[in-house]
Amino acid sequence: MPRKQLTALSVFSGIGGFCEGVRKAGFRVVGAVENDRFAAPNYRQIFPQVPLFDGDIVDFLPDEDSETWESHLDEFVGTKNLDLLFGGPPCQGYSQIGTRKVSDPRNQLYLQVTRLASSLRPRFVLIENVQNMFLLKKGLFREQIFKALNEVGYDNIGYVLLSAEQYGVPQERKRIFILATSSRTVDVSMQEVLESARDSLRRPIVTTGEAIRDLPKKPAADSGITLDYPALSKSNQFLREMRLDSDGEFYTQREKLSRYRPNKTAELHNHHTKEIQAKRLNLIKLLKPGAKADSLPKDVWDNARPEKWRRLHPDKPAYTLMAQMHRDLSEWVHPKHHRWITVREALRIQSFNDGFVLGSSEWQQLKQVGNAVPPLLGYVPAMAVRLAISMADGTRRPFRSAGQLGLFMK
Repeated sequence: MPRKQLTALSVFSGIGGFCEGVRKAGFRVVGAVENDRFAAPNYRQIFPQVPLFDGDIVDFLPDEDSETWESHLDEFVGTKNLDLLFGGPPCQGYSQIGTRKVSDPRNQLYLQVTRLASSLRPRFVLIENVQNMFLLKKGLFREQIFKALNEVGYDNIGYVLLSAEQYGVPQERKRIFILATSSRTVDVSMQEVLESARDSLRRPIVTTGEAIRDLPKKPAADSGITLDYPALSKSNQFLREMRLDSDGEFYTQREKLSRYRPNKTAELHNHHTKEIQAKRLNLIKLLKPGAKADSLPKDVWDNARPEKWRRLHPDKPAYTLMAQMHRDLSEWVHPKHHRWITVREALRIQSFNDGFVLGSSEWQQLKQVGNAVPPLLGYVPAMAVRLAISMADGTRRPFRSAGQLGLFMK
C-alpha cells in the first residue's frame, strides 16, 4: 500500500525556510500564513504551489461557525485531516537584542498557534523560537506555552535546543523546537522523539569558507542584477547541495533549477550587498579573520561593544545571522574580501540553495534572510514528527543511530 501523503500547514512562514525543511522531510505543505507584505511575494515566488494567506494571522480562520472559516479551510488548508501545524512566532520580544519585555505583544503570538490547533485539530504541533524564549523571566513563557497547549488537548509535549552547525548549516545558530501531540495519539514521549532526531541526524561541520568560496569576489552593484554562474574548481558536499550545476543528497540539479527558472539556465541571483563608506572600509581592512572590534588599535575602536565589528572566519561556521543585517552589516564582514557579505552569501550561510531567489529591496532581502529558519535545521524537527507519526501508526520506535534513521527516511 502506498504511503499516505503527510500534510502540513505553515504559519509565520516568512520566506519559507521552515517550510522547505518540512517539505524535504516528506510533508506536503498545503497552506501558509504570512503577514509581512514584503516577505509574502517572495514566499509566493519560491512556493508557487502553496496557497498563501497574506494577512494577519488573527484574521485567518477567525470564527469556526462563520462562512469565512469554511472558505479559509477550503482555500488555504484543503483538508480536515491535517498532520502538522508548524511555525515560528516572531522572536523579537524574546531575543537578546530585542525588547525582552514580558508585555511585548509579539510574545503572545504563540496563542494564535494554539487557537488554530484547537480549531483544526492537527495530529502534531511544532513551534520554533529563540533560546531566550525559555530563559526570559525564569521560564515564564515556557510554562505559558505548555499550559496553552495542554488546554487545547496537546498534553504530550517535548522540547529540544538544536544548534544549526551540528546539522550541516554553516552557522552558529541555536533554536528551541517544541513538539506536541495528544497522549491519545501516541503514547511515546515527544521528548524522546525529539532527542532521537537530535542525536541521529547530526552532520559534519561546514565552515563559512566551504559554503561561499565559489561565489565571486566582486558582487553585483545593484539589487536585481544577475551574474554569470561561477565556475567551480573544487567541490564539497555542501556546495553540491547549494549549486545549480550539481546533484546533492537533498536536492537534484533539476529540482534546484526548476524552482526559479523553467528554462533551466543557471544564473547567479542576489549576489549584491550594501555600499561601504571609506571610513568603514579602512576599519574592516584592519580586522583579521575571526577578529572582533576589540582587536583594533585603540585610536580606531571606541571601546564600545566588541561585536559591533566582526569578520567571519573562513575555517569556522558563521556567527548567527539576524534581521538587523538590513540596518548594519558590520558584524558580518566577508572572511577574506574587504566588504560585507552579500544576500546570496547570507542565503548560503542559512542553507538556502541557489534556486531560492528573492525579490524586493536589498534592505528587505537581508531582513527576511536573517529572520528565516535554515532549511537544513528545520528538517531535523520535521523528521522527528515523521518519526512520531510512524510510532502513532505502530510501525516504529525511536532510533538511536543515524543509520537507523536513514533507513526510515527512505
